[in-house]
Amino acid sequence: MRTSGRTRKAAVIAVAGLAACATLITGCSSDSDGGSKDDSKGGSSNEKITLHVGDFGSFGYDDKNGAALYAEYHKLHPNITIVEDNVSDGQQYWDKLKLHLTQNSGLSDIQAIEVGYIGLAIQPNLANKFVDFKTVQGFDANAWLPYKETQATTGDGKVIGVGTDAGPTAICYNKDAFAKAGLPTDRDQLAAAWNGDWQKFIDLGKQFQKNAPKGMKFSDSGSGLFNAILASQKDQYSDANGKLIYDSSPGVKTAWDLSTEAVEAGITAGYQQLDPQNAWSAAFKTGKFATVTCPSWMVGLVQTNSGDAGKGKWDVATPPQVGNWGGSFLAVPKSGKHVKEATALAQWLTAKEQEVKVFQKFGNIPSNVAALDDPAVQSLTNPYFPGTPIGKIFAGAAKTITPAPIGPWDGNVKDIITKNGIMDMEKRGTSKDKAWQNVVSQIKDKVVQ
Repeated sequence: MRTSGRTRKAAVIAVAGLAACATLITGCSSDSDGGSKDDSKGGSSNEKITLHVGDFGSFGYDDKNGAALYAEYHKLHPNITIVEDNVSDGQQYWDKLKLHLTQNSGLSDIQAIEVGYIGLAIQPNLANKFVDFKTVQGFDANAWLPYKETQATTGDGKVIGVGTDAGPTAICYNKDAFAKAGLPTDRDQLAAAWNGDWQKFIDLGKQFQKNAPKGMKFSDSGSGLFNAILASQKDQYSDANGKLIYDSSPGVKTAWDLSTEAVEAGITAGYQQLDPQNAWSAAFKTGKFATVTCPSWMVGLVQTNSGDAGKGKWDVATPPQVGNWGGSFLAVPKSGKHVKEATALAQWLTAKEQEVKVFQKFGNIPSNVAALDDPAVQSLTNPYFPGTPIGKIFAGAAKTITPAPIGPWDGNVKDIITKNGIMDMEKRGTSKDKAWQNVVSQIKDKVVQ
């Protein structure tokens, strides 16, 4: 996901997002050569080995809340045991991963890389730490959405990661709250009301706020609005050469102006999505907001956080403009003890059959093209959102996305704009102009080298 955090406990049916665990990355590697041709079915010996998968939040692979893919793989390969090295916070995970890569130690056999940081991972100083999947037997970059593996391709043509999920966006909304505010509740009527225009979405929020249920805001987060709006723009943080253009980008300006307009209008609740203190999660149950900008991985969090009381009250509509907010990759460090087996596992986890299972159980939209076209994905519905064509909405959106270029510093810039800019306005009443000045100052201080 373009957002760096995936979090909270997973729903056990259909569409769920990214659930949090709190363990830290553990070391599990030693020097070994990588990048050679591989047997896609895994290791050829019966040696008992343990493969460590380093990730953040949850990718829906685990055996407790996810699609039980680790247990399934163990049945296929009895000599292989999989251990997940999980960090709940995506930024913390990435900071640790960079450190371990620099030290060439403490790395898991497979390391997940979030899309917001893939632009940095493909730079030569980090990319040369990973196996080039183009040298691995059975790899086919065409298996994924056209833009997916392009994002993981280095300047000299190496592919350092295989695609997990994508993050097509939608709007999750509370139908009961909309009805009480005198607004339409039908998803198609709402999509027509904002009719491809984020300004109309903000205007509808102002209309909602005039008659909102007591204590409820239209949107959970100004930062969430910013991320969703920016995800739909062709110009974002960096240009095609990876140079930061956030301060001149029309897309960043559009997202900033609209999201801060919403903050100044008092229609955002000021929560930090996926916050470690769980205030955002708890606010679903206490009815603090009526909409959440929802990439596909977010939908299940609405279900999980709202609980049984929210069943049938929430729905999903197409957004004013579709964007890609999220998605990750599985990369294999060359320094691992079991590179051959790790590349086989990474390819198996991202193959059609497994991505379909993750979507059915956990809701993460596949980036595997064949998985997107699978009837099990296209026809999927969820009783928590009665009658909502979840699979059709998100699978269709995933195919229409044309992502903006991703630069090395996009993830860092995003965090500064959303957490230190927009949230500063929401929490402290900082003016829009002053908040932007603070953003520029912090980016120059912490990001631009």
